[in-house]
Amino acid sequence: MARNANSKKRALLLFILLGIAVLFAVGLNAQTTTKKSGATLTGIVLGADNKPVPNAGVTCETSGGLHPRAVHTDGKGKFLITGLKQDSYDLRASSDGAYSDWEKNIPLRRDQTKAVTLRLLNGNTALVVGTGAKKQ
Repeated sequence: MARNANSKKRALLLFILLGIAVLFAVGLNAQTTTKKSGATLTGIVLGADNKPVPNAGVTCETSGGLHPRAVHTDGKGKFLITGLKQDSYDLRASSDGAYSDWEKNIPLRRDQTKAVTLRLLNGNTALVVGTGAKKQ
């Protein structure tokens, strides 16, 4: 009977030590997961049909034309650009020959997040205006 009691004590001690080890490991993981510092631009790319565009390219650079970066939208047309410094930024999207207008001079402060919607122009970036004269 004493042997059975020792066995239960060992099992309880092992269970407690295992629980402490799990809590310790979870605590270590929480400390090593760090958020990237800096400002963030997030948003969505919409097509000419107003539907999200997956895998569209999004170009981002400072308004002075420095530090260009490129990302792609996810399956729902959303993008995320992190780790930006305090500055003004220009954004443009493209997909299959269609481009958005440049969204210019988007000011970002340190650790600020801004959301932007970029709309593709269906590949036609020039507006054609007719003269009204009829051909004969």
